[in-house]
Amino acid sequence: MIPSMSAQPLIADRAEFIDALSLLRRGHVLVRAARGSGPCLLDGGIVYHSYPTLLQYGLIDEFHNPRGFENARYYRISERGREFADRACQAWQQRPLLQRMAVRLTG
Repeated sequence: MIPSMSAQPLIADRAEFIDALSLLRRGHVLVRAARGSGPCLLDGGIVYHSYPTLLQYGLIDEFHNPRGFENARYYRISERGREFADRACQAWQQRPLLQRMAVRLTG
């Protein structure tokens, strides 16, 4: 069961979360070591905090990658995630530049 989107999740780094959504909606794939609890990779960058929230709220779906590494798990944006990302990225762009910069500095 997927929790309601109206629940207020703890997002440790809001700028990283928006960046991850933006990359995922452009078709990039999130990669996670299958046995690791560390960060994930997305478009060559490290995602430190956003993976649990993306997964918990059904914003990403795991898929089988036959060309991938055996001990890695691969995720792409879900339909629910795409709809959410469209709204979230639009809201992010509507915020004043100084506010977006402050969020990037503070998480």
